[in-house]
Amino acid sequence: MEIIVGKNAGFCYGVKRAVEGAENELKINDKIACIGEIVHNKQVVESLKKKGMKFIEKLDKDIKTTLIRAHGISKEVYEMAKKEKIEIKDYTCPNVLKIHEIAKKYVDEGYYIFLCGNPEHPENIGTISYCNNRCSIIKDEADIKPALQRLKTNKCDKLLLISQTTYSVNKFDKIAKKLEELKPKNINLVIKNTICKSTELRQKETEQIAKLVDCMIIIGGKNSSNSKKLYEIAKENCNNAIFIETKDELNLDQFNNYEKIGIMAGASTPQSMIDDVVNELKSSKYVEKSRILRWKVVDKRPLFKLYLG
Repeated sequence: MEIIVGKNAGFCYGVKRAVEGAENELKINDKIACIGEIVHNKQVVESLKKKGMKFIEKLDKDIKTTLIRAHGISKEVYEMAKKEKIEIKDYTCPNVLKIHEIAKKYVDEGYYIFLCGNPEHPENIGTISYCNNRCSIIKDEADIKPALQRLKTNKCDKLLLISQTTYSVNKFDKIAKKLEELKPKNINLVIKNTICKSTELRQKETEQIAKLVDCMIIIGGKNSSNSKKLYEIAKENCNNAIFIETKDELNLDQFNNYEKIGIMAGASTPQSMIDDVVNELKSSKYVEKSRILRWKVVDKRPLFKLYLG
């Protein structure tokens, strides 16, 4: 059996930075709290709870040091923290902060914002706060026409299209193309793909590996937006795709006829959980000998370079 693991599987830079930051903060302050789950992975959250991290839904003036998770927060929360003299330890992903800056800049220049993503995702809630009520969320192509009507109501002729960092690359491209077709001729449209590079690579690897294997396994939190998108891509390109959080969800009997198994993990999945799944597969009675391969996208071409693991 060959087990093929995506080179970009697991923690992205922003998540790694936030989790390691939280662990370091706990070493010097056991009275710190984090607004919301630090990442969308309950195993990571539970691990931090055991180390003393408190998770709160909103600022608590009795907790004088608060950590900002990778998804970021709204500008109103920053303002409230300043007012209540609460120290902020900010571990917002730099890519998310960049989107905040872009949104604010273009709104100040008179643009209306179309933001591709989930309206309930904490990252987007933060971004919307910088748009001064000049923003519409685009979940999919069906939202374009209603959003254009709101643009007309706002009497705005300048439009910026941006995206949640973990949005589907294919969906963003389709929305951008459709928007070009549907927008009135007088609208000045600026398109900025703000999907982060690691998301793009992870999605590309998932698609390419899924086409080559008998079964594709996605590891990630069930509430993880980027992991769900990887699963969608896996299903589109492989007849046998499964979505799990931990190795305990594996049914090893289902792998008895597979020669190649692909593995990709979401941005909030720690390496230890990926290793657990690989080792569980290797322990199967159906596996006499396994070969672990690491795959990496070469530039933007649909090519991969093999790495022996």
